[in-house]
Amino acid sequence: MEEETKLSTTNQAEVTCKQCAAKLTFAPGTTLLKCEYCGAENLIETKNDAVQEIDFEKFINEQFASVQKQEISTVRCEGCGAQTTFDKNVVSDFCPFCGSVLVVKDPTTQSVVKPSSLLPFKVDTNKAFLQFQTWLKKLWFAPSDLKKFATQQEKLKGMYIPYWTYDSKTYTKYTGERGDDYQATESYTTTENGHSVTKTRTVTKTRWHSVSGSVNNVFDDILVLASKSLPKKYTEKLEPWDLDQLVNYDEKFLSGFRTETYQVDMKEGFVEAKLKMEPIIKQTICKNIGGDHQRISTKSTTYNNVTFKHVLLPVWISAYKYNSKVYRFLVNGRTGEVQGERPWSWIKITLTIVIVAAVIGGIIWYFNR
Repeated sequence: MEEETKLSTTNQAEVTCKQCAAKLTFAPGTTLLKCEYCGAENLIETKNDAVQEIDFEKFINEQFASVQKQEISTVRCEGCGAQTTFDKNVVSDFCPFCGSVLVVKDPTTQSVVKPSSLLPFKVDTNKAFLQFQTWLKKLWFAPSDLKKFATQQEKLKGMYIPYWTYDSKTYTKYTGERGDDYQATESYTTTENGHSVTKTRTVTKTRWHSVSGSVNNVFDDILVLASKSLPKKYTEKLEPWDLDQLVNYDEKFLSGFRTETYQVDMKEGFVEAKLKMEPIIKQTICKNIGGDHQRISTKSTTYNNVTFKHVLLPVWISAYKYNSKVYRFLVNGRTGEVQGERPWSWIKITLTIVIVAAVIGGIIWYFNR
């Protein structure tokens, strides 16, 4: 067995092997940095400290003064606008978000809020690519030659995507109406044997009356995507994330992977978090109103004890071209869940419609006969 060496915390994203001084890469599914040259396994010494939550109001009022920041160098893609880190000594590569060629000319240095925690990769590149190929096989009405356009595993990039999480206690005052169902007997007229007859039937009616009140909610880890490079309809389908397994931020987990800089700041993120809280608050109000039906006329919510944290979540990303159009796919770096864009074969769709129409027409002709 190769020697296992402990590494202490470092500010360098690229760490070196204690035995041969080669660059180390984080091994998904472990807490190890592995050396590709001598095979040494270097243990990442993780901390058991509680993940830091930042007071939202204090942060906004003091304007970064009390929050730890970091200086990072990023490259902006001219194709999609994504801002990502680049490995040192690399002068060109493909953008994992859109497949465009990236050439490092003048990397931008900026000061950003340092992530407080992250979820390390569990799924390695081989498993991620296998999951993608399995996903391709299950696609309905996909072009027959699609598979050969998505076989370049080297374009599959491991990315740490920025997110915000928010905790909040809410107090909501509301007015509305409560509807209670009751049974009533009513008369109606119908025709039987050519004669008009009057009958009775039991119907359900609703009695409404005005209500008002207040409700309290407690929200924990409302997750908000801080990237504008990825479509929410796909990233949200990658959920759920095992946020209870978050570990304190350590740059050694980033070794061999890229990170994206957040494009949605914490104030914008909280607006999105409020939208995610809204349906749950509404559900609580309806439960508080009671009855068989509820109508909410007005509501006013106060957000208290708001805290947030900046986290990084692991996603395998790649882009492939088919008929001159770029398609992206994502793989959850923890669960292997695959989501993405795909082309459609309109020839297959048209043939299916024609066949179904022919079958239905045949059935109708048979029974009419």
